[in-house]
Amino acid sequence: MTKSLAIVASIALALLVGSTAQADDAVPRVALVIGNAAYADSDAPLKEALNDAHAVADELKHDGFAVTSGDNLNRAAMLRIFDTFYTSIKPRSLVVVFFSGYGIQSGRQTFMIPIDAQIWTENDIRRDGISLDRMLDELNSRGAGVKLAILDASRRNPYERRFRSGSAGLAPPAAAPQNSLVMYSAAPGTVVDDAPTARGLFVGELLKEMRAPDLTAEEALSRTRQGVSRVSEGAQVPWISSSLTEDFSFSGATVPQVFVPPIKPNKDNAQTNQSTDAQANGQQPQNQQSQTQQQPPPLTPDQLPYWKDDQIVSALSDLIAKSPNDQNLYYKRGQYFASKSAYKLALADLDQAVTLDSKDVHALNNRCWVHAVVGDLQSALADCNAALAQRPYFVDALDSRGLVFLKLANYPSAIADFDAALKLNAKLASSLYGRGIVRQRSGQIPAGTVDIQAAAQIDPDIANEFKSWGVQ
Repeated sequence: MTKSLAIVASIALALLVGSTAQADDAVPRVALVIGNAAYADSDAPLKEALNDAHAVADELKHDGFAVTSGDNLNRAAMLRIFDTFYTSIKPRSLVVVFFSGYGIQSGRQTFMIPIDAQIWTENDIRRDGISLDRMLDELNSRGAGVKLAILDASRRNPYERRFRSGSAGLAPPAAAPQNSLVMYSAAPGTVVDDAPTARGLFVGELLKEMRAPDLTAEEALSRTRQGVSRVSEGAQVPWISSSLTEDFSFSGATVPQVFVPPIKPNKDNAQTNQSTDAQANGQQPQNQQSQTQQQPPPLTPDQLPYWKDDQIVSALSDLIAKSPNDQNLYYKRGQYFASKSAYKLALADLDQAVTLDSKDVHALNNRCWVHAVVGDLQSALADCNAALAQRPYFVDALDSRGLVFLKLANYPSAIADFDAALKLNAKLASSLYGRGIVRQRSGQIPAGTVDIQAAAQIDPDIANEFKSWGVQ
């Protein structure tokens, strides 16, 4: 219920791959390498991330991969570089993705974080981060053969301390596709501090093993784990999860590199990219469009007397005062108000966010959910329909609309939406619980009980959450 500068290149090169570097079958080798260091919310840039990413990109290039790479990418840039990269994947491609920067786990998923992420609550992670699970699914759906994801992102980050004390580090992939391997620089649930050196221990060991002759990739990565553990005396132990059914080595021919220039970290990145994209398509930027629309007045400080001591509200309000047309800030504050059950204030901010960008499916979905909770079900249905019209497989909006249909007692439609959401995310507790309630109300008591129990195993507090939303 909650939630690059484009350099387009078509990259394909036939290289020898299989049980050894001398295999007979020729398949494309493609790689994506991202190094994020200059995070807006970090006290100082990460010292290792860029040098490590550049070194890995150079090694993969030497090993015969067509490498797409980028430095210091905001969210828009990361989405675009992934989209560009996906187009380079041919059937049976050997794919490697390397990310160095901050990573966070949420809802048992791992997210790669762009440099402009504005994370104030855990729900923000799903909006601003790039899901590892969804990336692996996309690689698989594009026909990739071998899929490797290496994340040097198990770092202590500036975000998690804002809203929780546990669940640090990264989470194992929920269900990685067959013939894939995921490697983290540290074990799931653990973090390491950024080293004061220009090269990290993990990547140093990784490069050494990638260059070793007569090793399969899985052997090289396993030896990397052993090397890091040995050098750190057990303080850092990389983690590997593998379902590889094919052996290959990293060695190969040299191909050109595609480079996405770095983006300077500043608070205007997201809006600058949005305006540039709209102008490139002959459109008026969203913030300029909003000036001609009937825009609801934003909340003023005197309307927030009980929130003057809330650090998050205060910080977001100060940012809004400086950037009154920043749609994302209204979304963030509205989402935060909703998480605190301040629904009237949440709706005021979400109204502002939707007015500034009527195509923001996340804002539409969250407004749908708030409308559903307060009982304005027709407005909720309109918002969810608008979000799903733009993104038919938006799992959060399917989940939200399922709640709307449940409260409307339109049980067939509720079941259809909850089923669709669960096909996209089988561990979505809210859809499992909602479907369970609908099944019980429809007379399918045993099936409903199974769903409710499964939801409670994922989220023990799910029944109380639904009760607070008016569903028992």
